[in-house]
This record gives sequence, structure tokens and C-alpha cells, in this order.
Amino acid sequence: MPAAAPRRTHRLFRTLAVAGTGAAVLALPLIGATAASAATPAATTVSTTPAGYPNNLDGWIRESLAIMKEKAIPGTYNGIYRNVIRESSGNPNAINLWDSNAAAGIPSKGLLQVIDPTFNAYHVAGTSFNIYDPVANITAACNYAAKRYGSIDNVFGAY
Repeated sequence: MPAAAPRRTHRLFRTLAVAGTGAAVLALPLIGATAASAATPAATTVSTTPAGYPNNLDGWIRESLAIMKEKAIPGTYNGIYRNVIRESSGNPNAINLWDSNAAAGIPSKGLLQVIDPTFNAYHVAGTSFNIYDPVANITAACNYAAKRYGSIDNVFGAY
């Protein structure tokens, strides 16, 4: 039995040593973070749309919603986002070259996969006439969906 006591002490010492090392390792990032916070971060440029929204899917949807509000076109952020992700995965340059519209020579284009005749018929004044322009594409598609389905929020599949 006397031999067991030194063994426990040795195991306890090893456990404390490992725990202490872990605490020191955990403290290192905090020490480094303090020193790093004094450094000046590099300047980053954020791209924006001409209207001042971020030049990304979030900004395009928000800019479209602002235009839609002015023109009394119904729709919500979630309804637009859901349909954009289903139709183009958020790629404003998406083009469908395999469906029946493409076979007829009028492929679906842009974020909400609009064909040229629909885009032209439902184009919203104040937006670009370029079907690949994200804001123009979203706004025209939402205008079409409002007339056909009551709102883009009511669209849950190809439209």
C-alpha cells in the first residue's frame, strides 16, 4: 500500500502540469490579441450599387424592395430571396440553356430566370433595361409575379 501514495502524487502532479500548460496556451491568444489590436487594419473597399446599397444579393434585394415600395409592387425580402436561390443560386449571370424556353430560343436569364419578353413587358421604370442587371431583373420578375400570382411571396416553384 505505501507504493500507491507516490503513484497518486505522481499522477496528480502530471494532471496539474498538463492543466497548467493548457491554461498557458489559452492565455497566449489573449496576449497576442492585445498586441495585435494596436495595429492599424488594412483599408477595405466595399462595392455599392449606384443607389448606395451593397453590391451583393442582400443589397440588390433591398434596392429592389425600395423601388417596389415606390411602385406599389408587393413582395418581401424572404419571398425574393427564396426564389432567387431556387432559380439561380444568387448568380446574376445565370442563363438556362436547356428548358423549353431555351429550346424556343428565349432562354431564362438572371437572378430570377426571366425571359426577354416577360422582362420587357414587366420592366419597371427607373431600373436598367439590361436583363442581367440584378435590381432590374428582381424588380421586373416581382412585377410579373404580382400581376400573375399576387406577389413573389406566392411563388414556390418555376413560374
